[in-house]
Formats: sequence, structure tokens, C-alpha cells
Amino acid sequence: MAALVFRAGPLLCALRLDEVVETMRPLETQPLAGTPPFVLGICVMRGVPTPVIDVSRLLRGDQGEPERYVAVRTERGAVALATGEIIGIRNVDTSATGGHPALLGGRSSRLVAGVGTIGAEPLLLLQSMRAVPDEVWEAAAAAVTS
Repeated sequence: MAALVFRAGPLLCALRLDEVVETMRPLETQPLAGTPPFVLGICVMRGVPTPVIDVSRLLRGDQGEPERYVAVRTERGAVALATGEIIGIRNVDTSATGGHPALLGGRSSRLVAGVGTIGAEPLLLLQSMRAVPDEVWEAAAAAVTS
């Protein structure tokens, strides 16, 4: 399966290419009150207010300075994922990808679809369609109407 591979802190992550809309430099992002810590806020992407999720903060709880935003499709609209370095497009062996219960429990299960490898390095296959909790969409809608 073709996937966009990138860094989230020291983690190597991938998104299915059919979920990716585009990659870009980080946009001006305004914080949103009442959202989880992994939500950086909201940016205007192609004229549309868009929630921004920090992938490293979501998966590891830590924060760094995002190098790129990756726009992805979700059921409720586009979301910008704040990431580290973009490695590129790679074929990810989905037959070797399987979820490990210790990794897929808790908050990471919102985003991690499976675990595999590229070479000797672990790779987290992300599932962007579940990345944004309802409270983030509600806070984003409230910010737009204010």
C-alpha cells in the first residue's frame, strides 16, 4: 500500500496516501480553548477553518516545533496534522502490519491503525479518519461562529 511516511518526534509514522490531501509549511494557528492538549488549535487552510492535531503530542504526549502540516480527509472535513520531517512516499507492507495491544490502548488508539516496520525501524500506520474527537469539532465550530 502506498503511504506518506513522516516523523512525529522520534517516531516513524505513515498515512495511507488516499487519505492525504497535501503537505505544506505550518500555517498560522490560533489556539482553541476547551480542547485536548494534542490540539494545537485552528488554522485557515484554503479558506476553510481547519483543526490542527499535533501527532507527536497525541502519540507521545510531548511537543516539538512542527516542520510540516499534512492535510488529511476525515468524515467531518479536512484536518491538518502537525508533523516532523516528511520522509516521502513508500510502499508499506500491510500484511506485516498488526496491532500490538499495548500500543493500541488508550488515546493512541484514536490514530494508530497498526504497527509495522521499515527496515529495522518501527512504523506506526495512522488512521486519520478517527483523529479528531467530537469536542474538537465543536470547539472549532464555536470559534468560527464567534
